[in-house]
Amino acid sequence: MAVLTVLTPPTSSASSRRILYNFNQNDSTNCYFWRKNISKWTPPLPTIPAVSTRKIGAPHSHLHSMQSSNSSGSGCSWIKDTSSFHDKTAGQERREALSVSALPTKTAQVAAVEDLYDFICSGPLLDKVSLTPDKVAESIDKWILCGSQLCRLFRLNELFLTEPQKIRIYHYYIPVFLWCEEEISLHSSNFKDEDDIPPLVIGFSAPQGCGKTTLVFALSFLFEITGRKTATISIDDFYLTAEGQGKLRESNPDNALLEFRGNAGSHDLPFSVETLTSLQKLTREGTKMKLPRYDKSAYKGRGDRADPSTWPEVEGPLSAILFEGWMLGFKPVPAEVVKAVDPQLEVINKNLEAYYDAWDKFINSWIVIKIKDPSYVYQWRLQAEIAMRDDGKPGMSDEEVFDFVSRYLPAYKAYLPTLYAEGPSGSDPDHLLVVEIDEGRNPILAD
Repeated sequence: MAVLTVLTPPTSSASSRRILYNFNQNDSTNCYFWRKNISKWTPPLPTIPAVSTRKIGAPHSHLHSMQSSNSSGSGCSWIKDTSSFHDKTAGQERREALSVSALPTKTAQVAAVEDLYDFICSGPLLDKVSLTPDKVAESIDKWILCGSQLCRLFRLNELFLTEPQKIRIYHYYIPVFLWCEEEISLHSSNFKDEDDIPPLVIGFSAPQGCGKTTLVFALSFLFEITGRKTATISIDDFYLTAEGQGKLRESNPDNALLEFRGNAGSHDLPFSVETLTSLQKLTREGTKMKLPRYDKSAYKGRGDRADPSTWPEVEGPLSAILFEGWMLGFKPVPAEVVKAVDPQLEVINKNLEAYYDAWDKFINSWIVIKIKDPSYVYQWRLQAEIAMRDDGKPGMSDEEVFDFVSRYLPAYKAYLPTLYAEGPSGSDPDHLLVVEIDEGRNPILAD
């Protein structure tokens, strides 16, 4: 194992100290790990001699445990490496340079941490999550370790991240994670030491295809390695059963927006209340429950609630519940607004009145992923389906994608303006993080 010595950013009060990393060549992602406090972040990793004949491979283009075959199509194109790393000559030069730098005969001086510090401080979310350059410098070790772990999760080569990969990790996932950690700390401070602290419910309201599932997946992983237990649920888990959907269609034969699951009215609200209430009671060791899941492939894509025997189990005490959905926080608007968008929305608007008590009132902190144009949803879904077809997997045709997304666009047009202007239903502005993203699903500076 070789030791690389890296200088911390000069803005930190601790700028005179030096940071020691362990470079573990047995790790398939070639990640850096802090020697300091390593045991509380990640399990011990086996080591091998510093000089190794193992070649360093290019970054993998799929998630470690969440495959891109998910028909929801959140889109993970940022994971794919588009740099010159795939060029054999360039790749060989990098491997040779790395092999030399890993030799234990002398310590290498590198500026990687200072460069990373500058990159982090250029991110558009820093002010939103109440971070300053000084605070980043003080916690740079945590940033680096979180980045290393996310590279392991997504099977990226940390030494040669592309610009989209760096942006997604250091400008998006880690800042949001640190904001969530602060929200959990503030939530816990409201209770006494002897109290059972209910988990903080964090709501993620984000359009389909914008990458919210991948974001929540990354956050859940970071919470796990930092010793916090979380439960992840989606509004999809509360869809009506196949039988319930059939009854909904029969009672609304002329409404295309209720022909298929998705819009307000197609969810089992009593079931969601029961689930969220039970989750909030997981405050002690040994308390357990199963998380409901929905099988979208059942009944030729009509969907049905998955067999309870397949539901994952979660054990307390929970620090947070990560609750995500495309229409979380939507609230009814005046009748003339929905009529102007689509008369079929009148029933949806009426159904939406019951959703605050079923979903939104449980949520303590909110993350809203904001987009400029709802048509992005169509583009993202189309990209996902084309990628699946190119991989030889079943995917919707372009016409089917248009038909599918068209069932959601009226709700986006009717409810997103109010969501963005007023915040989610019942939200506290002091516990609301709005992340505006571009067509590439990356955070940008708000207007």
